[in-house]
Amino acid sequence: MAELNARLPEEFLLKISRLGEKTDEIVPRVLKAGADVVLPKIKSNLQEAIGKDTKQESRSTGELISALGISPAKIDKNGNHDVKIGFAEPRADGNSNAKIANVLEYGRSDQIARPFLAPAKSATRRNCIETMKSALEGELENI
Repeated sequence: MAELNARLPEEFLLKISRLGEKTDEIVPRVLKAGADVVLPKIKSNLQEAIGKDTKQESRSTGELISALGISPAKIDKNGNHDVKIGFAEPRADGNSNAKIANVLEYGRSDQIARPFLAPAKSATRRNCIETMKSALEGELENI
């Protein structure tokens, strides 16, 4: 069986070893940088989707858009860090923002779908990844 040994540069290995102690401090900042790229696109898509192609005049109060935000970074049950972009609950009228957003995104029998999340994900994916890579590089340089 063939064997391959690759040696990483000592400086890189030193940075990675220092990251271990500061992972819980650095990863949330990197994730937040990525979320900051995606959130404006979701908001602009949502503003365009609300009231579009409706039979009746829109009754939007602006509450759905104002409820959109970024959660603090947390560690999930598998030990992975994550950050979520979503809607604060509940609404002033007692309805669920998530339910209203779901109807906009996927439609229902009497309402066409007006996707705003899926297009935002597609449009910002590459830029989000690049932003997080840059943020991580910046954090590693400061170690």
